Amino acid sequence: MKYIRLYADNLGDSHFEDMEEELSLVEFAPPAPPVFVSDAREVKRFLFLRIPKGWAGDWHPVPKCQYFILLSGTIEIRVSDGEVRTFPSGSVIFGEDASGKGHKTRVIGPDDAQVTIFQLD
Repeated sequence: MKYIRLYADNLGDSHFEDMEEELSLVEFAPPAPPVFVSDAREVKRFLFLRIPKGWAGDWHPVPKCQYFILLSGTIEIRVSDGEVRTFPSGSVIFGEDASGKGHKTRVIGPDDAQVTIFQLD
């Protein structure tokens, strides 16, 4: 399973890193057939977020270390090293740039962005 890591380096600059989660075939919900599952992680909070179309956020860090799962819509994120990526629905981003310069986010396209967030701390 692929996802994007959004992190800050020691100087506070933010960057993207392409990551891949290892999955193992597990009997997750017997008697249903086995499925591929990752290692479990503790989650402190879970929430839904709707970001209006046209919304744009200036430089900001993530409020908490979190998984950001885009359910619908399209967002664009710019990190402080200058890289810009566009994320369609279905994208998974692990945001851990809770310090430093942060990143810019904006909703692009004709629809609101609907998001599920899992905060780890």
